[in-house]
Amino acid sequence: QVQLVESGGGLVQPGGSLRLSCAASGFIFSSYAMNWYRQAPGTGRELVASITSAGVATNYADSVMGRFTISRDNAKNAVYLQMNSLKPEDTAVYYCNTLARRTQWDILREYWGQGTQVTVSS
Repeated sequence: QVQLVESGGGLVQPGGSLRLSCAASGFIFSSYAMNWYRQAPGTGRELVASITSAGVATNYADSVMGRFTISRDNAKNAVYLQMNSLKPEDTAVYYCNTLARRTQWDILREYWGQGTQVTVSS
């Protein structure tokens, strides 16, 4: 089955950095775009960053532009989110996400990881 497993979250001081990782399995990773979302307490999920299947194009929310970088390694079936200059308002659970087919005969389905907590606080 499709699995997305995030790691790398934690507690960091304002201005610090973290690198999130998402290990993917159960589908042809190199064929699909990947996304990072986040959800702060009491709010809906926000799309933070996206990357195309080959990693050629990326897109960012205005709130993280210039501070976060999404990347992927298709040989390792992994997508990353490098977060620099972190602010308290970046505190949230961060989720890996994709819209993919398990096989060529399957329909497109949306998949989510379990999330990793990022807390930015002094």
